[in-house]
Amino acid sequence: MIRQSAIRCCGLPKEEPKTEESEPMQLKNTTLSSLIKISLCAFLALGFLAQVQAEDKKADANGTWTWTMQGRNGGPDRKMSLKLKTEGDKVTGKMVTPGREGQTRETEIQDGKLKGDEVTFTVVREFNGNKMTSKYNGKFTADTIKGKVEFERNGQTQSRDWEAKREIEKK
Repeated sequence: MIRQSAIRCCGLPKEEPKTEESEPMQLKNTTLSSLIKISLCAFLALGFLAQVQAEDKKADANGTWTWTMQGRNGGPDRKMSLKLKTEGDKVTGKMVTPGREGQTRETEIQDGKLKGDEVTFTVVREFNGNKMTSKYNGKFTADTIKGKVEFERNGQTQSRDWEAKREIEKK
């Protein structure tokens, strides 16, 4: 009698007597609830792994990158090459450019930085006692870097698009 009064007073659900018909229903609800929980955990785990793999792939700037620049004064196109190495967010490497009479010139990059999928660096070259500074920035997408290079010519800052492709290592 007291128990029934407490149930009515506190708003607790009234216990239904267990029957053979209600037990399979409870078993179905418990099984369904467990399956939903397992499915949700698996979905979240796969999403997390995919995110981690995507972050690893987009930050890989290591390797040799090449692109072609238009030749001077209508001359033949020039193949440019960039060898990059990363350690954390620091980028080092060399730019290899064609020189006169088939010679190539290697220039160390400076101030190289990697932030997420963006890379920035500076190349300072010297010609006849004059220093020429080019500032590169680019964004990675798979095996391509697309960006802009800024440089000064005749006292004016100019920019040009650049797009480099990763060279596939020969085995």
